[in-house]
Amino acid sequence: MADEHTHLAATRLLDFDGLAIAGLICARRWKVLSRHNQIGAAYDFVRNEISFGYNRADDIPASEVLANGYGQCNTKGTLLMALLRGLGVACRLHGFTIHKALQRGVVPELVYPLAPREILHSWVEVKTENGWINLEGFILDATFLASLQHEFSATDDLCGYGAGTGCLSAPPVEWVGQDTFIQKSGIAKDFGIFDTPDAFYLSHSQDFGTVRNWLYRHLIRHWMNARVRAIRRGDVPRMPGGALPNHSHRDTNHAA
Repeated sequence: MADEHTHLAATRLLDFDGLAIAGLICARRWKVLSRHNQIGAAYDFVRNEISFGYNRADDIPASEVLANGYGQCNTKGTLLMALLRGLGVACRLHGFTIHKALQRGVVPELVYPLAPREILHSWVEVKTENGWINLEGFILDATFLASLQHEFSATDDLCGYGAGTGCLSAPPVEWVGQDTFIQKSGIAKDFGIFDTPDAFYLSHSQDFGTVRNWLYRHLIRHWMNARVRAIRRGDVPRMPGGALPNHSHRDTNHAA
């Protein structure tokens, strides 16, 4: 059983002892806040001031995510954990995979068949006076989420465009001291709890293969980020044939 110090320590990925993250915490004056509001301040920063987008890899340091100014579930989670630990708030990581259908609409259709059937996913667990709370609702920034809510106002079930939820009109994404989620309905496999993202990525990685890894880092993710920016502006691409995405995680039209 991990002790409190384990969930407060800096690591290679959780580099909150470096100038960038320590300086941010100091500049925002978050240390004078109550514990509840410290969690909320860090959470809101990662949710909305770090835009939804795709970095070069999952296992990059929190300071790199901060410098990028964007991230996805895994990288934004690393930054959130670094900010929380920099504030003296204990946290840990819960690892999963999600069905690739959740990324459809963000991944261009031309390369969608190249995506693995399951994609590496994680959320943050933070320790509060009421026990461990699950934080996942920080992945999609409010502007991006609002575009999806406007486009798919006729349904509450959405699996696609980076969202996996059965309550799209009012998903639990605000910090109010309770669990937050935006991709939970896309979960495929549960890897359990890890003290640090470093330990998680030592055990699990998204290996596309040499060629596909190169294509992702140098071409596909930039294409995906362009689509994310378009969606944020309200230009939401439709699925093939113009169909709305549905809540099913089974993808019978494309093989991994």
